[in-house]
Amino acid sequence: MAAPPEVTCTNLTGKFTMNKSLGDDLEPMLILQGIGWFVRKAIGLATPALTIKEYKEGDVYHIDILSVASGLSSQQENRTLDWADRAHTDRIFGNVKGRSRLYTSTNLTPATEGLSTEDVAFLNAQQLKDGTPSKWLDEGEHVQSFVVNVDKGYGWTAEQTWGFEDVKGDGQRRYTRRVIARDAKGKVERLRLVYDYTGPVEGKAGAEDDGLAYGDS
Repeated sequence: MAAPPEVTCTNLTGKFTMNKSLGDDLEPMLILQGIGWFVRKAIGLATPALTIKEYKEGDVYHIDILSVASGLSSQQENRTLDWADRAHTDRIFGNVKGRSRLYTSTNLTPATEGLSTEDVAFLNAQQLKDGTPSKWLDEGEHVQSFVVNVDKGYGWTAEQTWGFEDVKGDGQRRYTRRVIARDAKGKVERLRLVYDYTGPVEGKAGAEDDGLAYGDS
């Protein structure tokens, strides 16, 4: 189901399901992040359903996301779009520190060090992993998020951008997340997650703990 035009990165409230057939393989990025084999396989078998509520408090946007997937515990992913660092202990991704904000496609400033021109173009939805041209459908604001793992021996970073794309060229407007992860040795993995819109939602998405995971757990 296509996302309606009123659902945007500043009005993201709704229900979404990950479309694994249209998204990239999660495995290489999970390996880079040091995720064990059993957890990787459980993630690979799961199909997350997201319940998203976006709202403003004062001048600051908040995005609360409850992710539920069969075989995995539910995950609450709460983001405050003020670019302030917040620490969190994640059940899968360990001890992390991250920040989020809104940006427009003409002023993306990556937080990840050492990205290539191709990496930045991928992050800004200007091309796919194979170099094929692509673009955000909306000219307005998008979400940018940056996370660093602070556990000893890991030290990877992961940067995301969110927006809407016509993934199949069929006129269907889908919510996507572009992710670039970089380990302590400088190895980089790129990933696009694709979500189908499944309907509206009322009230805040709620759970007892917050998180900074990708919505794939």
